[in-house]
Amino acid sequence: MTETDARIPSRGREIDCYLVTPDEVRPRHPAVVVIHEIFGPDAHIRDVTRRFAGQGYVAAAPNLFSGDDARLLTPQNIHRALASMATVPPEVRRDPAKMAEFAAAQPVEIRPIMEVFGRVNQPTAQVGFAQDLLAVTRFLRGLPGVDPARVGSVGFCFGGSLSARLATVDPELRAAVIFYGQNPPLTDVPKIRASMLGLYASEDPGITGTVPQLAEAMRRAGLRFDYHIYSGAKHAFFNDTRPNYHRESAVDAWPRVLAFLGKELGA
Repeated sequence: MTETDARIPSRGREIDCYLVTPDEVRPRHPAVVVIHEIFGPDAHIRDVTRRFAGQGYVAAAPNLFSGDDARLLTPQNIHRALASMATVPPEVRRDPAKMAEFAAAQPVEIRPIMEVFGRVNQPTAQVGFAQDLLAVTRFLRGLPGVDPARVGSVGFCFGGSLSARLATVDPELRAAVIFYGQNPPLTDVPKIRASMLGLYASEDPGITGTVPQLAEAMRRAGLRFDYHIYSGAKHAFFNDTRPNYHRESAVDAWPRVLAFLGKELGA
């Protein structure tokens, strides 16, 4: 496989993108966008991207924090922000004004990190990130080795939410996989044209508890949404570099993803 770096224009900036193409010679390959967790496109995400290329996909892992945010949203800083966020009630997290007050009350060295961390998790930022991902899928469709009719997405946690949001803004997306990500706005579900697969953890009630609502919205829209909940697994169970890694669930999830994408993208 061949690993390259691309820069994709979007919303007045450039998105850094890790691109891996398979060695297998075909006129056109299916393609998949691998959407990172809140930690950015770290070693785990790059490994998953290569795994998809090994299965015959042109695989792209964009860094949605490209630009000024990348300087602050390093993995170390994000860990510090997560530790602070653990003390914040859910109703405060959902309120941008209250989150701004919380960030302003933090020690001066962590304050800028908290401000950016809070901003990228707000619904308005998610709308913008979905547009960035749309730029990535359009970039992939323009590559000579990609079949433009066979493009899908896979996202994890923060990226799982965005995989679903991408499906609401890209009518040409064929398939979207959500790993333990929040639902897209249910009012946007009728805009989806892709089939979707959701993989969730039983010990992640804040996210998993909302899945039936998405399933019902997809059913009403006449769309395919298959999902599976892994008993005994916690959030981020697929990430083998994190404490919540649940090998049994991760080992089962990977062939489910490949089977789903194989059917929807004709891989």
